[in-house]
Formats: sequence, C-alpha cells, structure tokens
Amino acid sequence: MRRYAAIALAALVLAPLPALAQDPARMDAVVRDDADKGAFMGAVLVARDDVVLFDKGYGSANLEWNIPNDGATKFRLGSVTKQFTAVAILLLQDRGKLTLDAPVKTYLPDAPAAWDKVTVRHLLTHSAGIPNFTNFPDYGATKTLPATHDSLIARFRDKPLEFAPGEKFAYSNSGYVLLSAIVEKLSGQSYAAFVAENLFKPLGMADTGYDSHAMILPRRASGYAPGPKGPVNADYISMTIPQGAGGLYSTTRDLLKWQRGIYGGKLFKPATLAAFRTPYKDGYALGIGVQSAGGVTTIEHGGGIEGFNTSLAYDPDRKLTVVVLGNLNGPSPGKLSKALMTLARGGTVTLAAERKEITVAPDQLAQYEGVYELAPTFAITMRVKDGKLMTQATGQQEFELFPESKDRFFLKVVDAQVEFTRDASGKVTGAILHQGGRSMPAPRK
Repeated sequence: MRRYAAIALAALVLAPLPALAQDPARMDAVVRDDADKGAFMGAVLVARDDVVLFDKGYGSANLEWNIPNDGATKFRLGSVTKQFTAVAILLLQDRGKLTLDAPVKTYLPDAPAAWDKVTVRHLLTHSAGIPNFTNFPDYGATKTLPATHDSLIARFRDKPLEFAPGEKFAYSNSGYVLLSAIVEKLSGQSYAAFVAENLFKPLGMADTGYDSHAMILPRRASGYAPGPKGPVNADYISMTIPQGAGGLYSTTRDLLKWQRGIYGGKLFKPATLAAFRTPYKDGYALGIGVQSAGGVTTIEHGGGIEGFNTSLAYDPDRKLTVVVLGNLNGPSPGKLSKALMTLARGGTVTLAAERKEITVAPDQLAQYEGVYELAPTFAITMRVKDGKLMTQATGQQEFELFPESKDRFFLKVVDAQVEFTRDASGKVTGAILHQGGRSMPAPRK
C-alpha cells in the first residue's frame, strides 16, 4: 500500500524517445545492473500489444530454498491493486448500481457527517481529504492484527478531514478501504469474490487474486527487506488490512493480460475507459497516474507493501506494457519501470558505470553555487570547494559532483544526477534531481 519512496540521491537519466527499436539484451543489462548490486529481486516483462519483448526473473522467490523468480511467480502488488478496485467501481456504475459523483453516504449510510460532501469520485482520485490510516502513528503496531471493514473504517472515520473534498490531491489508502466496502455492499459479495468473478475470470487471469496467509498458494514469492548484511524477511502484515488499497497478488504474465483486457476494451465501454484514464488532480485518474510530456503518455502506478515493491506501466499510443514486480523492498522497481519503458520506446538508458567525466574550469563552476529547494524543508546546497563542485542535501553529507556535459553532473558515491536549468538570459535558475527514475525540479532560492 505504501510507496517506498524517499528523497535520496539515486537515479537514472532517461534520454529522448526516438523511433521504436527494442533491444532485449540492453533491457537485461539494465535490470541486471540493479540485481547484481543486490537492489532488485523479482520478475520483469515488457510487451508491445500482445508480443512479449522481454520476460525474465531475477534473484529468488524464496532465498531459504533458493527458488528462482520467473514470469509465473506470484507477487503481492501493493497499491497496483488500486486500479482493480477502480475498475470494480466502474463496472458497478455501468450496471446502474452507483454514480461516481454521488455522496459516499448514499452507499454507506452510517458515514459521519463530515463526509457529507465526499463523493465516490473523491475516494477514487485521493481528493476526499480523509486521513490516510497507514500514516497514523499506531499503524506499525496495528498492521499485524486481523481487521474487518468496519474496524478499519473506525480507525479514521472520526478524524477531521484534512481539506475540503475535491480541493486537492493527497494519497490516502483510507479511501480505497471505503471503496472496497462499497463494492461489497452493492454486489453482495466479498471484495475478493467480486474481482475474481468480474475481472480476473473474464480476462483469463488464473494467477491473480486476493492474498491470504492461510491460503496455500503455489509459486507465491516470499517478501524481503534490505538489512545491514543483506536481505531479511519482511515484517508481517495481516492481509485483512490492505483490502482494495493493496491486497492483491499477481504475476507479470497475468498483468499483461490485464493491460490488454482493460485498454483493449474487454471489460467496459469506450466512454468508461476514457473516464478511467482521465486525470482529476495532479495527474491522478481513477486508480492510475497519467502523465503526458513531449507528446508521450504514460499510465503508471507503483505499489509497496511489506516485502514487495511493484510497478505497472502502459504507453497507450504505442501499446507498450512494462511490468516490474519485486520481492525486495526498495525503489528499484519504479526506477527500472521507467528505464524499461524508455528502452521499449527506442530510447537509451545510461548506467552509472557508463558515465564519463569531463573537465570544467573551476571559475565556471561558480555559476552553479546556491541553494536549490526540493521541498519546503528539504534543499540541496551547491558550493565550490578546492576547485570542485560540492553538493549537500539537508541532513546529509557533502559529496563531489562530477561534470559529464554542460549543466549536467553526476555523483560517484550513488547513482544520481543533477541537471541545472537556465532562463532565457542564460542565468542558472534551478536544478533537476534525477532519482530512481523520477525527476524532481528544485528552484534556486
């Protein structure tokens, strides 16, 4: 359910996107780079429409038995689950069971008065203002305890809204627990039974379902977390907790069936598909993120739950699917997803070991000095010291930046890059920190 993402100095720089020219060997090299460093274990799949371009496993599904990962290994999806919940809600709408813009109280009559203006659409788009219960201080102590929808909702129902419904975007697993309850209320089935019958069965997704510790599930991966001496078994979480916010498991191959089914119009009509992928706020649509830049659209959602990080991405114009499922917590799946999508589009990816340092005169480095703000309480400071450009993030050590081209520098201590930006007059006005496949702008203060 969580997105294991932190502001840190680690990234790949993704190049512009020329014509399609996929290279499976290069895809393997990029994934292998993280796998060999111990940053990734899991399975990866890249496809163009129904043609599989790359399908491979890395590391172990179970370290104690040394069982390898592959395309048939079942991984917990974390928040990739949210798009399945959104589709379940849309199916109920198409069947006349609900309306997205109706108040939640229409379907959950005992909802508190504070939610009177909260609609189903607000829940789907993380714009309801309902606090995220997985951020509560007691979450770590309660995540191991069995729960029901009522007991989960009780954790946040009496908390004040963080903002007026529809006012802004704030990621909240609480909203998707409520959506799970709505699915059960209107269908008369458990959430697990509804998605199995109405989503997975029609698309032939026999290796996808709602996870349970009690269930004997062949080829289920064990989940791991980084430790000081290598991977350790991940913390336990009761699978009664995630619900429609993060409780499903699947395989890379089943998720290709999902992409082809959803975007191929196999589950609902074109108007519903259009609603599904239309952003509401901050590029977030109904259970998926939609980003468009330079004429390229990417539909993507990541996931994180104890022992697992995942990413499912789609380029609707090129019909490209990228699936990265990892059973070792960390940012690697999200980073690899973006890198593999770039390669699938025919672009290039530069690995840290492939970067070449150039020489820049010390007096030219002074133009980059300053403080660059990534967030209100987090900034990176640049200064020239002994003829070298140094960078220091809030609360972190100072490290040297090495130039690889004009306005583009990289670190050697971690896989990270900083790109400086200029205004029309040529003055340096900001920087972009490239981290884990993400690009974060930092205006100069």
